[in-house]
Amino acid sequence: MKRSYGLYVHIPFCEHKCSYCDFYSIVLLDAMDRFTDALCREIDIRSECEQLDGIVDTIYWGGGTPSLLKCEQVERIAAALRSAFPINPDYEWTIEANPGTVTYETLSCYRQLGINRISFGVQSFDDRELAFLERIHTAEQVVEAFELSRRAGFENINLDVIYALPGQELQTYRRTLERVCALKPEHVSAYSLMYERGTPLYNQLQQGKVIPLNDDEEAMLYRETVAFLTMNGYQQYEVSNFSQPQKKCRHNLLYWRRGEYLGFGPSAHSHIANVRWSNVRSLARYLDTIEHGELPIASVEHLSQQEQRTEMIFLGLRAEGIDLNVFAREFGIWLGRGATRTILERWQTSGWARLNDGYLRLTSEGYALCDALTMELLEALEREQPVAEVL
Repeated sequence: MKRSYGLYVHIPFCEHKCSYCDFYSIVLLDAMDRFTDALCREIDIRSECEQLDGIVDTIYWGGGTPSLLKCEQVERIAAALRSAFPINPDYEWTIEANPGTVTYETLSCYRQLGINRISFGVQSFDDRELAFLERIHTAEQVVEAFELSRRAGFENINLDVIYALPGQELQTYRRTLERVCALKPEHVSAYSLMYERGTPLYNQLQQGKVIPLNDDEEAMLYRETVAFLTMNGYQQYEVSNFSQPQKKCRHNLLYWRRGEYLGFGPSAHSHIANVRWSNVRSLARYLDTIEHGELPIASVEHLSQQEQRTEMIFLGLRAEGIDLNVFAREFGIWLGRGATRTILERWQTSGWARLNDGYLRLTSEGYALCDALTMELLEALEREQPVAEVL
């Protein structure tokens, strides 16, 4: 059976840079043609360098706002990917979009090109909250974009929402969840608002212009998220992600399972054979490097055994769990024995984790404490000694 891997394409353009966003994006829209040329060239160069013996299972176009691209630009990039890499007939291909930037024509174009999943950055159905977040769309434009997507043939749609905004009340957030569920998307991602260093929102926090919710208030909204989405038929399969049955995001799962992927575009990351590298976080440098026939790599990291172990713990706990047999086989350590035994027993007694069929999985209550639980387990592993016998 051929190994599978994913492709990530970073489209850095936005009409407006939202105050909370830490992803690399720019508002220089007149560079999109030149960027498309460079991106297609990077795809060609990389495919010649890697010679991967496998097949592409997932493709994800993120940003930025990929839906700002013209249809002919989307078509060129899609053609470059299909020409360079073998793609599984049963692929998942996602494009991120802003509700205020799509039309029936562009959505139909995406479907005709083979894109079969769309992710809308909704964030809220409250226009005052959207204004605070500096989103360029309204709540009604979300409904319109969703309905147009269904008409265009999309049967797999994700809606992103953000909670724990300054001053946000439970009733207001519940109305957003109600409107999300009324649309019946196949997937919902719900993220708490982060104050990332270097963003305008972080600067406002430092200046005392915004006051974040306290931990108890944020926890209340998280519990509401889990309860409301679960009640409406969504399964939580990661700290912030919920899906209808059989509609988990396969590209997300690729990341959380420490799978392999190639990234294209400025700031994109790749991970192949325990080597991770990142592209330059500058459109100008990206274009210049590609146009000189070189790959725009900014850094390369060869992951050590300890770093691989840390990633397996971190990614496993926040998502589908950790296969204890695989962990023992790869790292020579049995979780649940020695220094980690007391920890895992306490987690189970507290209702934070379950240990079934050789898998350690966090519960919804455990997800709420994921960062703290991860650190506790990693610190215990520092005291653990590898065992000679593994499966």
